[in-house]
Amino acid sequence: MTVESTAARKPRRSAGTRKSPSTKPELVQLLTPEGKRVKNAEYDKYVADITPEELRGLYRDMVLTRRFDAEATSLQRQGELGLWASLLGQEAAQIGSGRALRDDDYVFPTYREHGVAWCRGVDPTNLLGMFRGVNNGGWDPNGNNFHLYTIVIGSQTLHATGYAMGVAKDGADSAVIAYFGDGASSQGDVAESFTFSAVYNAPVVFFCQNNQWAISEPTERQTRVPLYQRAQGFGFPGVRVDGNDVLASLAVTKWALERARSGEGPTLVEAYTYRMGAHTTSDDPSKYRADEEREAWEAKDPILRLRRYLEASNHADEGFFAELEAESEALGRRVREAVRAMPDPDRFALFEHAYADGHALVDEERAEFAAYQASFTDGEGA
Repeated sequence: MTVESTAARKPRRSAGTRKSPSTKPELVQLLTPEGKRVKNAEYDKYVADITPEELRGLYRDMVLTRRFDAEATSLQRQGELGLWASLLGQEAAQIGSGRALRDDDYVFPTYREHGVAWCRGVDPTNLLGMFRGVNNGGWDPNGNNFHLYTIVIGSQTLHATGYAMGVAKDGADSAVIAYFGDGASSQGDVAESFTFSAVYNAPVVFFCQNNQWAISEPTERQTRVPLYQRAQGFGFPGVRVDGNDVLASLAVTKWALERARSGEGPTLVEAYTYRMGAHTTSDDPSKYRADEEREAWEAKDPILRLRRYLEASNHADEGFFAELEAESEALGRRVREAVRAMPDPDRFALFEHAYADGHALVDEERAEFAAYQASFTDGEGA
């Protein structure tokens, strides 16, 4: 029997697996990758009154968010942070949706929503403090209507649904938005939140950033249909938006939030985008995806797209871009200085609040850990 080489063999399709539908899913887009404005009869009205100043504001948000994100990645590589989850490539989805929110709306993020945090007025250094281990978030969730980051994949959708049900019972006209990724869409918590929000007509928007990869798992390994179509099975609408188009992300999120506030229930928004960097700084994406794929998405860059539109529309000049570059540099310096001025994490904090009234086993473990730490300074250990 001849043994084929691995390279020569074609991958077999597992039993029961179907090819993706041949028809391309509908994608809401208002700005093409070339920066040209596209008319859309359904969603144009949600950005019809946007001013040149507001457009420049969206551009500024994306540029500064990207600079902050890049600085955080560098700081982690220098040993200043334990970990970092980059948002590179997802700026338009986050800034567009973040700027669609009202102050009284409530946000439940996962752990990559640095752009949304920016829109909600959370100081970037608080995010870095969390990834450095010196705080548990560092901001008051009720002060910004922005909940703390959630590391448990998908669980924040249940928190958001419960909160939205409470909002409805209180008779408020505000809305709730829950952010999660394509990987989290496979979690049972997300399906459960869809069920409860639909049955109770909760005023919640589920905002899925489909960045194509759940760490190393591509989307086609998780779903047979486009993610936004899953909403149909739960009885509420879903829509796919170009997640690299900040205008479209803004418009579609405004529409979904208005539905929620007016008592029409939940909506699933799938922002079709791409994770340009690693899943986190502990990941090496070159092991599971091709360079050609990344290069294709680089041509759809959300920041370059809006810049082209601003320039073509004479909404921004070189002076604006130069000033923004200087502001970006200043932000980078502030972030670096703030992180390097932070104390080292409290090594014994993990033993606090494990039990409300304390526990003998925790006390024993604390003592053992203290002895181990002391061994590095008293010559008994290495």
